[in-house]
Amino acid sequence: MVKVGIIALATCLTMMVAIIAKPRITIRGIVFDTYPLVAAAGVIALLLTRGLTLRQFGAGLTADTAVNPIKILALFFSMTFLSVYLDEAGFFHYLAGRTLARAGSDQRKLLTSLFLTVSVLTVFTSNDIVVLTFTPFIGYFTKAAKINPIPYLVTEFIAANTFSMMFIIGNPTNIYLASGAGIDFLAYVKVMLIPTVCAGAAVYVVIRLLFRKMLSVPMHGESEAATIRHKPTVVLGMVHLGVCTVLLAVASYINLPMWRIAVFSAISLIVCTCVMNAVTKRGPRLLFRSLHRLPWLLAPFVLSMFGLVLAMNGSGLSGRIAEVLSHGNPILTYGIASSCAANVINNIPMSVLFTSLLSYGSAPLSAVYATIIGSNLGAYLTPVGALAGIMWMSLLKTVGVDFSFGKFVSYGVRIAVPAIAAALAGLAVSAALLL
Repeated sequence: MVKVGIIALATCLTMMVAIIAKPRITIRGIVFDTYPLVAAAGVIALLLTRGLTLRQFGAGLTADTAVNPIKILALFFSMTFLSVYLDEAGFFHYLAGRTLARAGSDQRKLLTSLFLTVSVLTVFTSNDIVVLTFTPFIGYFTKAAKINPIPYLVTEFIAANTFSMMFIIGNPTNIYLASGAGIDFLAYVKVMLIPTVCAGAAVYVVIRLLFRKMLSVPMHGESEAATIRHKPTVVLGMVHLGVCTVLLAVASYINLPMWRIAVFSAISLIVCTCVMNAVTKRGPRLLFRSLHRLPWLLAPFVLSMFGLVLAMNGSGLSGRIAEVLSHGNPILTYGIASSCAANVINNIPMSVLFTSLLSYGSAPLSAVYATIIGSNLGAYLTPVGALAGIMWMSLLKTVGVDFSFGKFVSYGVRIAVPAIAAALAGLAVSAALLL
């Protein structure tokens, strides 16, 4: 157990340092993200020291369980593809343009419109996609309007990582944790509706107070005209995303696994797009760009972290940690612990670990939902808390926005504390009514 604990701790700490100090490295002209490399090195170390055997690793990856990482990755990549497809078709850019154009010269109205747009889109798509889509556009617009981009960039990031709690598909951590507890789509929404609304209201109020002086300055300049170049492509993507979401909502009633619904929807969209391209004589660039933009490095990262958790389970270390967390109110204990743990090891490996911890003893469903809240709202505290934060910080540099690690933490802590408190209070209400 000691050996496994040392390797797991060293892997997590090294990964955190790498994300902060050296998020990317170049080997023979090829750029690599460091976090999946560190995670893979941790699993290799466990295999070499016999802290984990290949048989154990293989059995875990092929197990016919709800937390099978292969199925969860299939669900995540399929849903991400549906969102990226719509982004490549220009749908999100169009919505952003329309939202910004309606605000006129009132920054407060603009911020409210942006908050609502990002929140709604995140509910039905993914926080990562919304963040990656809106960030460059906000950078461009604020420069053209000669206003400070910070309030809008922070609002976009916070709204995306708040309302990603609403549906199970909003964040891969939701999928992993809910699947591990056998929670279906509708049961999830019923419980998470109140916490999400509470957290959303809290962050909106805090953001308005934090940036009240910046938002009092009138805007100048004009935004880019918002148009959709090829409407049939957008319609095709919207239909597939809509039908997929509806089927996910009734998956437990039609006895179909969510990952199969998502995979079939993605394949159907690819086939339909190919047919449409053949009829209209359009090239396959949109499909290629969509597939290229998928976060493929997430796969080795999740699989490696899953291996670390398997080793911790086999050594008894997970059981010891679960025993510590079993004391006290489960909503507070798991909500706070998961928020903090996400900023030590990132929210995805945290979710893999906590899925295992929740399976020990008799942790109630409220603890699962509290952990889901921590996996989403913990992303506010530091860029390490979520992949969205890591990608967002990197993207800010490309749009010429100076936003340091310290500034992220300064804003993040002030927003995270009331948000987590509001969400956990909302969860206590939901638990009393539904669990």
